[in-house]
Amino acid sequence: MSHHDHDDHHHNDGHAHAHSHSHHHDHAPAEMSFPEKMIKLLDHWIKHNDEHAKTYKGWADQARQNHLGRAALLIEEAAAMNLAVNEKFEQARALVDKK
Repeated sequence: MSHHDHDDHHHNDGHAHAHSHSHHHDHAPAEMSFPEKMIKLLDHWIKHNDEHAKTYKGWADQARQNHLGRAALLIEEAAAMNLAVNEKFEQARALVDKK
């Protein structure tokens, strides 16, 4: 998503944010092999989990600044779990990629 594209902040053509979660699996072109689909999906999930983990850590920092240290710890644990999930996805991706 390029932020220097002036038109996309008007949101009048629904395509600025067309990369919704459904679009990889519902409309994958028929010529895509199953391993290719899996790799695309896994890459997508990995990227999202990284983004979520960063968001969680940012909010954990804010929670800590607002004297919510125990809540911050739980949120940090959730961030770490997200990254642990990514390790599984990366292992799965490596197996699919060998096919």
